[in-house]
Amino acid sequence: MIAPAALVAQNSVAPSPNAAAAHAPRRPANAAEAAAARKTDPYWINHDKQLMVDFGDLKHFAQADAALPPPAAGENRVVFLGDSITEGWNLKTSFPGKPYVNRGISGETSPQMLVRFRQDVIDLHPKVVVILAGTNDIAGNTGPISAEQTENNLRSMADLATANGIRPVLCSVTPAVDFWWAPGKDPSPQIAVLNQWIQSYAARKGYVYVDFYSALKDAQGGYKPGLSRDGVHPGPSAHAIMNPLVEAGIQKALKQHRRHGR
Repeated sequence: MIAPAALVAQNSVAPSPNAAAAHAPRRPANAAEAAAARKTDPYWINHDKQLMVDFGDLKHFAQADAALPPPAAGENRVVFLGDSITEGWNLKTSFPGKPYVNRGISGETSPQMLVRFRQDVIDLHPKVVVILAGTNDIAGNTGPISAEQTENNLRSMADLATANGIRPVLCSVTPAVDFWWAPGKDPSPQIAVLNQWIQSYAARKGYVYVDFYSALKDAQGGYKPGLSRDGVHPGPSAHAIMNPLVEAGIQKALKQHRRHGR
């Protein structure tokens, strides 16, 4: 997902002077225009250059990670890892007083999140990580990727979390019937299939699964009316639904952490 400027402004890390422009690619009218934009739109030119020098965008949170002190004794730190859905989620407002750390980066795909998982999750020593990934894989933000590859990236992140004493919370991908920056992908059925896999995998492994999708979607697989301004990113009314769902998932994962002693 590509975050609108309003969502960028909510990011806890101060954006660069060019951040608003960097997060605002032109809106193509169709798939052909979208393909052409990858060669001419400044957003995509900069995006693709970034992939060549720092695929996971490790520099994005490097300073913030270094400045974050270790968890205090008894602190239930939680890291939210994701793309613009996570980046635009104001955790301080949604979960006041909670030691929740936002590590969402607009436009990222699951392989990029896997690259930065150690720096942005493991090295912050949370008890729980909330993983929300997959939409940009379907959109093809970093090139074609199969459903199996997305699934394997989610497996790997969950494996890394578990191996380091962190309980993963796997979230469903949120609804969409089209991506405004990548039209013609027909994402709705692909999102539904991916969510079925995430739910099944979480059940097999004993991980917490948070089902945003069922709570937010309409009959066509998009957002219900009033929940999203652009058909991709959740608005305040959607967050009012998502907040208690993910909080319940976090509390369940914290119980697992206490039960397993890690």
